[in-house]
Amino acid sequence: QVHLVESGGGSVQSGGSLRLSCVASGDTNSRRCMAWFRQVPGKEREAVGILYTGGGLSETSASVKGRFTISQDNDKNTVFLQLNRLIPEDTAMYYCAAGRQYGDTCLPNHWGQGTQVTVSS
Repeated sequence: QVHLVESGGGSVQSGGSLRLSCVASGDTNSRRCMAWFRQVPGKEREAVGILYTGGGLSETSASVKGRFTISQDNDKNTVFLQLNRLIPEDTAMYYCAAGRQYGDTCLPNHWGQGTQVTVSS
């Protein structure tokens, strides 16, 4: 079974930066697709970044493009989300997700517990 543990969240002022980490363990084939989502109460969970551990895709969503960067470590067991130039609208619970890669298709089905990001004015 895939296990995901997020860390790195916290409270920062507008314009600050955070680096979120997601340490993954378990079957490698079950986590060839890694992603970051965020969610605030009353709103749908929003994908903000996705990558394939084997390469071919590493992208962030339009809402955070230019400010957030998704990447992985050399061992491909840890996925990072670098959050720069944070604004209060970025405040949310951030979740790491993982799933199998079928060609260019990914459907994350494993989730971490989340790490809170709070951005103050």
